[in-house]
Amino acid sequence: MTAPRPTSIDSSEVSKFEAMAAEWWDEKGKFRPLHLMNPVRLDYVVRQIATEFARDRSGAQPFAGLRVLDIGCGGGLMAEPLARLGADVTGADAAEGNIAVAQAHARQQGLAIDYRATTAESLAADGERFDVVMALEIVEHVDGPADFVATCLSLLKPGGLLVMSTLNRTPQSFAAAIIGAEWVMRWLPRGTHEWHRFITPDELAAMIGQGGGQVVDRHGVVFNPLRWSFHLSPRDLSVNYLMAARALT
Repeated sequence: MTAPRPTSIDSSEVSKFEAMAAEWWDEKGKFRPLHLMNPVRLDYVVRQIATEFARDRSGAQPFAGLRVLDIGCGGGLMAEPLARLGADVTGADAAEGNIAVAQAHARQQGLAIDYRATTAESLAADGERFDVVMALEIVEHVDGPADFVATCLSLLKPGGLLVMSTLNRTPQSFAAAIIGAEWVMRWLPRGTHEWHRFITPDELAAMIGQGGGQVVDRHGVVFNPLRWSFHLSPRDLSVNYLMAARALT
């Protein structure tokens, strides 16, 4: 198993998102792509958790008793709905501005979420362990992605579930995430993404295996410009994709 680094934080990447922190809950602002994608991401995560832990999704709080960590939680777009489903949610982000926004919004919603301005490595060093770890749209922004993946797996209890999402390194992802989202639509500031940091599904699966996990599912997240919405695809992983893995130890 790969030994985790003291930190995977790239301060320049953190600064990019801290500069946009106030806009996390603006559905028409810089995080519009995430708001459009969030229902699909949430459906995928909920289905994977329900499957792995044999939970009935029709219940009022099907995830009661499960401890969930959202690494790189941003303003809480995923943390809040999981808390409503009964999970004990911890949201971690290296950008203090993001945490301040997330805490304020959770208070407004009457949700008890443990938000912390910290890193995955610090949580691992403190001996924290979770049933589920989410790391969504973050691995392409860290320094040393293989070490970061290993740290995520180390934060899981044996048999725990890791869910990650990122961008594939393909011509299609360059066209969609950089030319489309940054240059044409101007949803994000130029330079938010760096194509050479994108990670292929096979590369991510290899990192998970090296870190002590086993991939159990992978799905693409595909944008339909006619319907102006995203949907899951078991075949098209050319741009955005999600991957679920089980911790073996």
